[in-house]
Amino acid sequence: MGDSDEAPPAVHRRPPRPARGSGGAVEGFAAALRRRLRSGASVAARASFAPDSGDESAAGEPSSSSRRRRGERAGGDGGGAGAGGVDFSAFTFRASAPVHRRAKESPLSSDAIFKQSHAGLFNLCIVVLVAVNSRLIIENLMKYGLLIRSGFWFNATSLRDWPLLMCCLSLPAFPLGAFAVEKLAFNNLISDAAATGLHILLTTTEIVYPVLVILKCDSAVLSGFLLMFIACIVWLKLVSFAHTNHDIRKLITSGKKVDNEFSAADIDNLQAPTLGSLTYFMMAPTLCYQPSYPRTTHIRKGWLIRQIILYLIFTGLQGFIIEQYINPIVVNSQHPLKGGLLNAVETVLKLSLPNVYLWLCMFYCLFHLWLNILAEILRFGDREFYKDWWNAKTIDEYWRKWNMPVHKWIVRHIYFPCMRNGISKEVAVFISFFVSAVLHELCVAVPCRILKFWAFLGIMLQIPLIILTSYLKNKFRDTMVGNMIFWFFFCIYGQPMCVLLYYHDVMNRVEKRK
Repeated sequence: MGDSDEAPPAVHRRPPRPARGSGGAVEGFAAALRRRLRSGASVAARASFAPDSGDESAAGEPSSSSRRRRGERAGGDGGGAGAGGVDFSAFTFRASAPVHRRAKESPLSSDAIFKQSHAGLFNLCIVVLVAVNSRLIIENLMKYGLLIRSGFWFNATSLRDWPLLMCCLSLPAFPLGAFAVEKLAFNNLISDAAATGLHILLTTTEIVYPVLVILKCDSAVLSGFLLMFIACIVWLKLVSFAHTNHDIRKLITSGKKVDNEFSAADIDNLQAPTLGSLTYFMMAPTLCYQPSYPRTTHIRKGWLIRQIILYLIFTGLQGFIIEQYINPIVVNSQHPLKGGLLNAVETVLKLSLPNVYLWLCMFYCLFHLWLNILAEILRFGDREFYKDWWNAKTIDEYWRKWNMPVHKWIVRHIYFPCMRNGISKEVAVFISFFVSAVLHELCVAVPCRILKFWAFLGIMLQIPLIILTSYLKNKFRDTMVGNMIFWFFFCIYGQPMCVLLYYHDVMNRVEKRK
């Protein structure tokens, strides 16, 4: 190996160590090491001072042409390098070479901020979030200690809620009544109008019955909420069962041409309900009835056990957040509409952080874990229970992605029927939100035994927010301004405010009764 050897390739390997007692080998080793240093210096210089010519090889491996030129220089100047002099011919950018070659924006300017990665700033936000939350956890434990009690979920006073349990266990009688009505209607023993009237009577009784039980009994708010939540789910399923079978009867008996959206398999699926199909529908994680559903081939037992364990963990975490963080803030707060403005803002902001964590845990626990557990047990195939609502740029997009079972029910049984009957799109949207607002008010107002319409107004106010966020999305060309507004109204302002309003109204009702 001599000083005039060719330059090494782009992938540099460690030169072989010389054997002891070999002078020529030592000289060759030194020459190879000098060439390696020159090559590294050239790459560093190219990465630091490369012109803005679009050549990506400047910051990485040297290009083939530069390697050829460097090889020629190494062949011609090998003697000088071998003589011990340092060869700086690789540095082609002299002091007279221009450094500023074109106009460029700063990385945080408005024209360039969305054209680059912000992974480092995202990592900074994660670190700050962890630090801030760690401080809040330590401060809470130092101030209140461990507040979670063994009787949080069940205690001796829970036994007084047995009428609510009996009411919940009696709700399956209403689906059986709806099935009997459909059997009579399909056998032409009653008219279609009579079947519709009986279904209206059944669905109305099903939702009024638990309301009367809760108002008559001195039950806990949580027990009443669970009963109303289950009753509303049964009501939605009964409406879907009646509406779907009404449409099936209409298509079968009248010989009406089926709409184009029905495939051949869908047409074959137009059949009378069976007791098995109704039972499966009432247990399945869906609100829309159809005689059959896509099914999976088997139950994944190991996966199911892992989901159940996660469900128990996140359920306990929700109880811990409520007892340890939300309760102390709410108990020590004032009514947001009666105290000072700054005091209300401070309380809402203090409550917003644990409320966000509780809401996210609730979403993951209910929409992902619980519904997937039911789907796995029943081998229910369609598991699109939610979409990427966290990326929603408008309130309208959020409501279309947040709760897919309810969204599909509203679209199928309210929105499209309104449109088919000549109602405008705006009025159909208003009716859809009105029905949702009434159900939300029932689930909250009845267990709390107050009628303040806070939940109703919170849902109906989504309509102007939809208009606002849609306008901002069109104005700012699909940026995340609408997404920020969504997070602010739902997690920072809306939900904490509703929690404070209902808590203080309930406490005022209790104090007046005493």
